[in-house]
Amino acid sequence: MKSIRLSFFLFLNASVLLAQEPNAQTVKDSLSTISLEEVLLTGIRAKEDIPVTFTNLSRQDLAPRNLGQDIPILLNYLPGVVTTSDAGAGIGYTGIRVRGTDATRVNVTINGIPYNDSESQGTFWVNLPDFASSVEAIQLQRGVGTSTNGSAAFGASLNLETDAVQEQAYAMLASSLGSFNTIKNTLRFSSGILNEGFTLSGRLSQINSEGYVDRAASNLDAYYFQGTFKDETTLIKALVFGGQEITYQSWYGLDPDTLKNNRRYNPAGEVYDTQGNRIAFYENQVDNYAQEHYQFHWNERLNSKWNIALGLNYTHGSGFYEEYNDLWYDQNISFSGATSFDYLQLKPFTIGNTTISDSENISQKWLDNDYYVITLGLNYNTEDTSLNFGGLYSYYVGDHFGDLIWGQSLGEVLPNHRFYENQGIKKEGSFFAKATQTFSEGFTGFIDLQLRSIGYQVSGQIAGPASFSVDDNFVFFNPKAGLTYEVASGQKLYFSYAKAQREPNRTDYENGNPKPEKLDDFELGWRINTPKLQAQTNVYWMEYKDQLVLTGAIDAVGSPIRQNVGKSRRIGIELEFKINLNSNWLWQPNIALSSNQNLDFYFKRDGVLENLGKTQLAYSPNLVGGNAIMYVPSTRFQIGLLSKYVGKQYMGNIDSENSTLSAYFVNDLSAVYTWQPNKWIQEIQWSLLVNNIFNAQYESNGYFYTFDDTWSAPGQVTTVEGAGYYPQAGINFLTGVMLRF
Repeated sequence: MKSIRLSFFLFLNASVLLAQEPNAQTVKDSLSTISLEEVLLTGIRAKEDIPVTFTNLSRQDLAPRNLGQDIPILLNYLPGVVTTSDAGAGIGYTGIRVRGTDATRVNVTINGIPYNDSESQGTFWVNLPDFASSVEAIQLQRGVGTSTNGSAAFGASLNLETDAVQEQAYAMLASSLGSFNTIKNTLRFSSGILNEGFTLSGRLSQINSEGYVDRAASNLDAYYFQGTFKDETTLIKALVFGGQEITYQSWYGLDPDTLKNNRRYNPAGEVYDTQGNRIAFYENQVDNYAQEHYQFHWNERLNSKWNIALGLNYTHGSGFYEEYNDLWYDQNISFSGATSFDYLQLKPFTIGNTTISDSENISQKWLDNDYYVITLGLNYNTEDTSLNFGGLYSYYVGDHFGDLIWGQSLGEVLPNHRFYENQGIKKEGSFFAKATQTFSEGFTGFIDLQLRSIGYQVSGQIAGPASFSVDDNFVFFNPKAGLTYEVASGQKLYFSYAKAQREPNRTDYENGNPKPEKLDDFELGWRINTPKLQAQTNVYWMEYKDQLVLTGAIDAVGSPIRQNVGKSRRIGIELEFKINLNSNWLWQPNIALSSNQNLDFYFKRDGVLENLGKTQLAYSPNLVGGNAIMYVPSTRFQIGLLSKYVGKQYMGNIDSENSTLSAYFVNDLSAVYTWQPNKWIQEIQWSLLVNNIFNAQYESNGYFYTFDDTWSAPGQVTTVEGAGYYPQAGINFLTGVMLRF
């Protein structure tokens, strides 16, 4: 409630300020402002002379597709990127993989502050709806990159910079609608620079969608407010942003038969009678979570060479997922034990001659967490030399607990019987030193040294009940070094080596005794930057030890299960081009070719341990291609065709054909028309996005599992395989109108 009151107060003040300056117009920031804002990301973002493979996206790049879908979906056409959506339409729970590695290996920062969840290490964009509308620029670094703050990057680093200071006032209203009853409304505003250098800006958003999958509805609210002060030497930013999401669960996937016959079916919330006939769906089988962020950034230019940056962050999240646990389904299909009194920590009771030891029930599983971060950076820059020093300290505490809110004939244990409770605490301290030096022969050297110390403790019970205890500490030294050579004007060759080490996540501990992962990453690339051609080609060699790879299986809450696999390797080549064919046509193709292998993989089949040798790493297609061709006949109109090809993937590590995701090829059509009607309404923009225009039937994600059948034939073990799939929407559309005042 505190954040809601604050947001409302800021909004009222912004409305008054805008009313005083109705003729708002956005202009580019001054050079001094740009320089100071870049301090936020110094040591985080890569530049042309840094030997790192990266792609930059601006607000303008995102705008044509920013009609309500999450950030991972907006990044879908970048090299080596594969995205997916639980609801099938890009709204709600979405995911991203880069070079075959999942979101827990993608280091995400917002203004240099880590966004990855401390325990799961994942990123949940559903908690920040419409965040793309408050993003100024995005940089995706593939490989280890220059990641400094937060968990180590094993696939990529994703750096987000939020709204830059706007010199002039403006207000913007944007609404979009589309398939599956999708509606998005956004209000953005800025006061412009007021007296004494103060600026106030913000955003309010609401998104509703029923989803492609049955009942996979999303009801999303979000806000973003920013107050700034700037002068010639100082930039101060205070940010408050967050969101509330209520999504009907759609993380169960479909078995092959159901996928074939009814690909939009959602098994969540099924209710059965005692004969196993489905009679209803529980209407509140939802994920309900709110997250709020508070950031403070102070950037000070000490002189022409030195500047300092301080960042503070507090994040609070609280919410639950609610689940109907059906007695027949639990005892005949899932065998989870979720209806058992042992699971619920209840005592059996007797009615007549019958002892009751299980019950249909409704439970809520909660997470209430707090995350504190402080970052500090000292930067020295001349024409040839750049030095960056800094560090981070973070403290996370997460309370996990489950409440039984209803049970058949269990009124005496209510209200809200707590059947498990545990707490996770994670502390991290890290320090880094980076240096970039340009030599007269056209060479630029780069070195980056990082020291990370992590402590992670968990104590209490998890659902089951089962005791859950973790007390682990890690110290990692992660060096990086490289060289860039300017071959000719606008052409640079680069080579780099980077070492990354990272700790296991919470799910890894719940499912075994994991070891930390290690990675050696070698990158060789060539960048071209000319008026007609921008290109980046690179090859990479990534050697893993004790990599925690996805088994393909998921746990009871839809989290992927991983295991250490010894040695594994990724080798690939990535090509990315931006070609100005003429004044009207722009062509942007990219392709990623790779080999992704476990080098010595063991698997127990039918009770016998087998050495499978080299196998394919899960969720790692050997070919990922993207293409965009844009026709821009005038400054008012543009139309583009975007294409994405993802090759065959295995969802497990044993090369079973039952674990495959088939290759797919998807095409989207995007069109934007802009005009300036008068002085009062500065701009009107109409956007159209038609996704999957050829109505491809495909699945971009799934899971694979095995279990040993020891009961069908006495004395015999038979390994049984199974799979689930997440279908994506066929042809669908979004269209929107934006008014800028």
